[in-house]
Amino acid sequence: MRLMRHLIPFANLAPRVAVVRLSGPIGGGGRLGGDLSDASVGPVIERAFRAGRPTAVAIVINSPGGSAVQSALIAARIRRLAAERKLPVHAFVEDAAASGGYWLACAADDIWVDRSSILGSIGVISAGFGLADLIGRQGIERRVHTAGRSKSFADPFMPERPEDTARLRVVLDDIHEAFIDHVRTSRGARLKDAPGLFEGEFWTGQRAVDLGLADGIGHLEPKLRALYGDKVRLMRHGQRTPFLRRLGLARAAGEAVEGAVDAAQGRALWARLGL
Repeated sequence: MRLMRHLIPFANLAPRVAVVRLSGPIGGGGRLGGDLSDASVGPVIERAFRAGRPTAVAIVINSPGGSAVQSALIAARIRRLAAERKLPVHAFVEDAAASGGYWLACAADDIWVDRSSILGSIGVISAGFGLADLIGRQGIERRVHTAGRSKSFADPFMPERPEDTARLRVVLDDIHEAFIDHVRTSRGARLKDAPGLFEGEFWTGQRAVDLGLADGIGHLEPKLRALYGDKVRLMRHGQRTPFLRRLGLARAAGEAVEGAVDAAQGRALWARLGL
């Protein structure tokens, strides 16, 4: 290929940057293609690093977060491919890179944001409901039988137990520590020693830059032209939508219900950011 480019003077020698969009909540199900998961976006990321011999890879992020494990898997895949292919990775944040979304951003060598982007939320949350009093008022008796003292954990239909809360705190702290380690490893000396940095707070673009959570204000195409020249070519990679889905054919009733639940959960994640 290189020889042919020397022999053909009009061959396109412009640098190529592969662009991958990671948009939406991060979850392990991926049943409807709405959630980001390693299974759903892994093949797209692989193509971006391998197809067309790119000069670099750009990750466009717009996510309120979600699963810590899926965030870690996707980020680890990006870093592994970057090391194997010896390619720089640039992250561009749109509305938000919060919680797991920021975990993804930290897989890049540098992070660029809009002034109104939201970044951070470096914390872990577990939320649910306690329905013990409700079912009691309805005359419903909860019956649970287990083999193993801790098998029935944080049952929402039973009164909350102190030992369950203590166990959950250990789990949340372990995940939080893994998140902090990932951010510190990625951002290094660029991070500022600021109160609340790892306490779940989030900031808009310029404040995030000031704290070292991002590297500057910049949008995808202008920044890539500044880095790689005006002739840079963007090669966009995305998930392939199944043919029947593209035709808009009705889904099964069960799938439609699952889609409604997924949408509600996604809206709750965005709502935590006020979006």
